[in-house]
Amino acid sequence: MKKGTKSITKADAYRFTLSDELRLIAKEELRETQATRDHALQMLREWAEKNPRIVKIRMDANFFLKFLRAKKFQIPVVQENIERYVLLKNAFEGAFKNLDCRLPKMAKLIDQGYMFALPERDREGRRVIFYRPGVFDLREYTNADMLKIHGICYETLMADEENQIRGFIHAGVGTGIGLPYLTLFTIKEAVRIAKNGEKILPMRHREMYGCNINPAMKVAVDFGMSLISQKLRERIRLYTDIKDIELEKRLLPKEYGGEMPMAEMIRLWKLELEAYRGRLLADDEMSVNLGMYSDAAKEGSVGALKEPLNGCTGASDNSTYGLAGSFRKLEVD
Repeated sequence: MKKGTKSITKADAYRFTLSDELRLIAKEELRETQATRDHALQMLREWAEKNPRIVKIRMDANFFLKFLRAKKFQIPVVQENIERYVLLKNAFEGAFKNLDCRLPKMAKLIDQGYMFALPERDREGRRVIFYRPGVFDLREYTNADMLKIHGICYETLMADEENQIRGFIHAGVGTGIGLPYLTLFTIKEAVRIAKNGEKILPMRHREMYGCNINPAMKVAVDFGMSLISQKLRERIRLYTDIKDIELEKRLLPKEYGGEMPMAEMIRLWKLELEAYRGRLLADDEMSVNLGMYSDAAKEGSVGALKEPLNGCTGASDNSTYGLAGSFRKLEVD
């Protein structure tokens, strides 16, 4: 495919350079082979060029593959996922653009250890994201700051191909979290964040551990659990103390029973964030024509998530634009 006018990155020729183990996992769990990968990349690039709502987008393989792997190469689902992802980046610029780890508030949250990826992978090769939400000072930070720091961390980790294939472990310590934190988001905002996050963020969530949760927050926790899918709920484990969690203790910061001091872990994490900073900021160039979406879609409403952005509009028997075209092309191949 020739480089299109919408591309902000090169439509590169992809070569799988990971281990044979990861190749097998990708095939067995994600339906990824060289044939399905080449076919999917070609289709997504053609779809992006033909989609009248997309103005600018990345065309490199790494960008598309993180969505393909998260959605197990279901091309119509991936198309919808990518478009909603760029739409929300444009519609909520304050939270989802300028994801810069050097911004003063972001740098302080990182230094405080609000969230960071542990340097070593678990026994199954997965990265563990460690959370300390109690350091989030409600007098200093806003809900947009919370969304932004999560965006910086998740985007950095999702760019790594091994992470795309193996997925993530989440582990959090609820010390310091109390009822005032419920004022960060309205119920409507909380519902939309949960629903959009699960549907749009291209991450494979494998296991989630929480501990030291204030009993007063039980109602909030139960409400949060009700917002996510049954599949995710089954992967969540809550404990009274971090020493009880089913995670290799050596991985944890020394302050929580592990081996490496938290300050050293944060230092290493900052190096990862810096290494990806330029690419992440360049992603702000991606854009869609906001005037071509309903207000509900731009707001990320739960109802709008149930309605396809594209449907079969514009798809003909020979078209690869639209969901119907994607299904036909996939079946022919």
